[in-house]
Amino acid sequence: MANTFDVVVIGAGPGGYVAAIRAAQLGLKAACIDDWSRSDGKPAPGGTCTNVGCIPSKALLQSSEYYEHAGHALADHGIGVKGLSLDLGRMLGRMDKVVQASNNGILYLFKKNKIEFFHGRGSLVKSDAGGWQVAVAGAQAQTLQARHVIVATGSSPRALPGVAFDEKLILSNTGALALPEVPNKLGVIGAGVIGLELGSVWRRLGAEVTLLEALPTFLGAVDEQIAKEAWKLFAKQGLAIELGVQIGKVTTGKGVGVEYTDAKGGAQKAQFDRLIVSIGRVPHTEGLGAAAAGLKLDERGFVAVDDDCRTNLPGVWAVGDVVRGPMLAHKAEEEGVAVAERIAGKHGHVDFNTVPWVIYTSPEIAWVGKNEQQLKAEGREYRAGVFPFSANARARALGDPSGMVKVLADAATDRILGVHVIGPMASELIAEAVLAMEFGGCSEDVGMICHAHPSLSEAMKDAALGVDKRSINI
Repeated sequence: MANTFDVVVIGAGPGGYVAAIRAAQLGLKAACIDDWSRSDGKPAPGGTCTNVGCIPSKALLQSSEYYEHAGHALADHGIGVKGLSLDLGRMLGRMDKVVQASNNGILYLFKKNKIEFFHGRGSLVKSDAGGWQVAVAGAQAQTLQARHVIVATGSSPRALPGVAFDEKLILSNTGALALPEVPNKLGVIGAGVIGLELGSVWRRLGAEVTLLEALPTFLGAVDEQIAKEAWKLFAKQGLAIELGVQIGKVTTGKGVGVEYTDAKGGAQKAQFDRLIVSIGRVPHTEGLGAAAAGLKLDERGFVAVDDDCRTNLPGVWAVGDVVRGPMLAHKAEEEGVAVAERIAGKHGHVDFNTVPWVIYTSPEIAWVGKNEQQLKAEGREYRAGVFPFSANARARALGDPSGMVKVLADAATDRILGVHVIGPMASELIAEAVLAMEFGGCSEDVGMICHAHPSLSEAMKDAALGVDKRSINI
């Protein structure tokens, strides 16, 4: 039958489209269903990451950083800029082109790998003939027969209770990436990854940005030394961050009014032109038909899976943001590949201990493994090596010597337990640490490897040498 497949993937985000590609590579007949659409109605595979998340936000972060450099940093290089102006429409247009290129790239990969793509919303239907049927609700209703189904439906932004997103005044990540003008005063509820990145974009473009965070500590998941450095640098840039805030009433009119209680218990009021709400994300299972199919969800609404991403239903798997674990695109990709390999009878592999995290602010923040707080709480004996970018020749030449690299290693075995970076290109530098940890490397191993000079990567080498108090350049 034409609509019979070995694997049907519901969702074409990072976990879904990668799972479909790997399944096809392994000789399985694969299909992928996704309902994201462009403004012209054409398919827009890639999920939240490609359409309103990772990709467009990084495009805007880069554009806004160029703008800020032109206005403030280039003079230090002897470059004068006169008549600097901002064409926000053109900037957003460039972002849209980056997104469309990614959409088209995924469609090309589907065609190249002979994966059938269906534009619509997929839902589970139990098949009397064995396996599963997946109903596709789109321009043309269809039913697919599948031996295996991979649920990769992603996540949605969490709204404040009683305050719905209108994407005009109250913004999720979607609206925050499509503002028609730079607001004078921008409020951001939530000083996590998304809040910091989006707040940074609009601050660079001229907005006065205030972040209101409920937690009493800043970036609590980040190594404390790194978080303190980030706080100092962000404050210097002009990001106003209040911690320990309890949000009360939110009203809209000409702008957005926010009533809140500060960390000392004082009642406060703030008025903003726009308000971004970034208080986390929730698993997206709407329209999946989970209840009718008997698919088990946990108490938080995630699809319940075992360590191998199997659900309670035979032949049904789930990956990415819709299941437990960090909501990271690359984690979803790894799970998607692993599930496709398990379906094909191979041994898929995902190591949650070596999944890197990145915050794409300026400076960037990246880490993998455990931080000092966690090691102390475990009573683990460790040694630390820290190397500042101010002592790195390439960072000084770039004009970006802020931040540091920190390596944590077991006191007895020297095995690397965690690496934390704040500074230029931290998102790229962390890959060396991930590789070292995945292969059970020690700090001495990294310190003995020849790194190019001058390069930012030398900071990783010197931090690793610092574990044994052997750093050369400080």
